Amino acid sequence: MKWDRAPTSGDPDEELLGRIAAGDAPAMRTMVARQLPRIVAVATRMLGDATEAEDVAQETFLRVWRNAGGWRQRNARFSSWVHRVAINLCYDRLRRRKDVLAEHPPDIEYEGPAPDAGLLAEDDPSRRVERAMQMIAPRQREAIILVYYQALSNAEAAEIMDVSVDALESLLARGRRSLQLLLLKEQGDD
Repeated sequence: MKWDRAPTSGDPDEELLGRIAAGDAPAMRTMVARQLPRIVAVATRMLGDATEAEDVAQETFLRVWRNAGGWRQRNARFSSWVHRVAINLCYDRLRRRKDVLAEHPPDIEYEGPAPDAGLLAEDDPSRRVERAMQMIAPRQREAIILVYYQALSNAEAAEIMDVSVDALESLLARGRRSLQLLLLKEQGDD
């Protein structure tokens, strides 16, 4: 497929995506360099696991490579679409976590640190927030991550989540309340 047309949508990634659709590997490397940090960050916060986040990022860019020719501007910028792909892959992994239940726990002797070894590290406020983030509703977590951690505008985050700005703001408000309750409860348990 030859990509001859100039970008028409004003999307800064459109021309690069056209080159990727034509099989241009250097263009793909440029796209990965441009988008990877944000995709890894959103996946890490959604999953709470850096290794899984890297796997999600790799699968996301594999899909970009395979489907670049099929992407069309429509209503979403490419950066919104790639975030949506990554978030959907995160949700797939979160669903699989719930589906996998061991019938019998493995008979392996635990060789990790003693249970009280990391108590001081567990009191770190950022760790407390990370744990609380994993406990709130997934859509609330997604909204908070996109707006507060990814620094997207409410309009951009709403576009990625395919909701109205009002719905996004509602998710943010409920998410903040949930986080506050969890953090206060944890503080009271100390």
